[in-house]
Amino acid sequence: DACISFANNCVTGIEPNREQIHKNLNDSLMLVTALNTHIGYEKAAKIAHSAFENNLSLKQAALNLGYVSEEQFDEWVVPVKMISPKSIS
Repeated sequence: DACISFANNCVTGIEPNREQIHKNLNDSLMLVTALNTHIGYEKAAKIAHSAFENNLSLKQAALNLGYVSEEQFDEWVVPVKMISPKSIS
């Protein structure tokens, strides 16, 4: 009965807020790990620290510090490749 009540009163009708999901994903500081192999751990850590301290996106922090170009960031920081690299062609 509890599962049925939970489904009927809490689950049914829930829709994902895709805009918020996209924002949360792209604002995640964890994405900085994608830069490690390209610019090194120290610079990647500085980017994450700067983004956190200044309330910036990783991309904006990376660009402000001059460690990567916008094109490089967009090419290297692709969340789906970080979770499933073999499924991306």
